[in-house]
Amino acid sequence: MAPPETLQAEMEVNRDMAEKLDDAARRAALTELTEWMAQDDRDAIARTFKFKTFNEAFAFMTRVALKAERMNHHPEWFNVYNRVEVTLTTHDCGGLSELDVTLAKFMDKAAA
Repeated sequence: MAPPETLQAEMEVNRDMAEKLDDAARRAALTELTEWMAQDDRDAIARTFKFKTFNEAFAFMTRVALKAERMNHHPEWFNVYNRVEVTLTTHDCGGLSELDVTLAKFMDKAAA
């Protein structure tokens, strides 16, 4: 486990990243995150991941949970059997931030 001062430093960096993306940055992020969809009813992005088995879905969620905890940025998600539905938004800034983009990219790699 990382020393407390390292974790604190990571959390402070993440607080700095919690600035709401402007329209241009949001468009650029969605261009990169081709499987993610902007939500019509809120400033958030969403994606559904499908796996072969429940174990694969749960393993994915575990990997993401560990990363999210290190980032101090947690997804909204729902799991049924082999499906994981994810919504990302940053409540601290009231919308999409670089934290969401970073976590989405991590999720894409973890699911590959």
